[in-house]
Amino acid sequence: MAARVAFFLGVALVFGNIFANSDGELPVEFGYSGRLGPENWGRLSPLFRNCSEGKSQSPVNIVTDEAVPNKNLKPLRRFYSAGANATLVDGGPYIEVKFESNSGWLIVEGKNYTLEQMHWHSPSEHTIDGKRYPVELHLVHKTSEGDITVIGILFRYGGEDPILKKLQKSLKRLAEEGAGDEKAQVPLGVIDTKHLRRKTRKYYRYVGSLTTPPCWENVIWNILHKVRKISKEQVAALKAPLERDFWKNSRPIQPLNGRKIELYRELN
Repeated sequence: MAARVAFFLGVALVFGNIFANSDGELPVEFGYSGRLGPENWGRLSPLFRNCSEGKSQSPVNIVTDEAVPNKNLKPLRRFYSAGANATLVDGGPYIEVKFESNSGWLIVEGKNYTLEQMHWHSPSEHTIDGKRYPVELHLVHKTSEGDITVIGILFRYGGEDPILKKLQKSLKRLAEEGAGDEKAQVPLGVIDTKHLRRKTRKYYRYVGSLTTPPCWENVIWNILHKVRKISKEQVAALKAPLERDFWKNSRPIQPLNGRKIELYRELN
């Protein structure tokens, strides 16, 4: 049976409270299987209508031979703080690191997007030439006006991911102290985000949506071409605090519906 989760916009979606009640809790539950699964999201609430009726939904399959090179695309200029206060959160469907003020920003199409949070999906939501990877990390950024852009990073099995290595003890504590509690939190204090600031020579860009309800559209996606490494033990640590029904927490691939996926490649 699918687990039920009340989705807290202030924690898991970082969009303010348009869809929230007075307590900030979205009064609708969703999951990844059964009657609460992705194929039924759009019927769970009128607030989730985009999940079934939207024409620019995410995630998508990126066909590398069909990606359109765009010389007008700019490098992903990230100005993340060397030390930002953060909290590790059981966000319900996934594990999240929520950043406080002074986390830094990303510049996309001339706009400054503040780094709000990062979270992990397993297996990956986006696929490359039909290949699905063990994990996908989403770095969620937002402007003061509410515009959203996300950097997606895919992971394959191999050596340890340096970011998760630093979170190892906190993940264990979250699993031990907050088992079954989707509101569980572990303060991280000040963390160094330098591993999130690696130079990107190649990425894919398209306009899509949130991959969880309410499936808002007009989200700018930036999927990094370089696939990073993660250990099987680290993947297990990401799943341990979650309810078992969320160990697989990726939305199925959505149709492009005529959208183009653009390619940025650094010029030599």
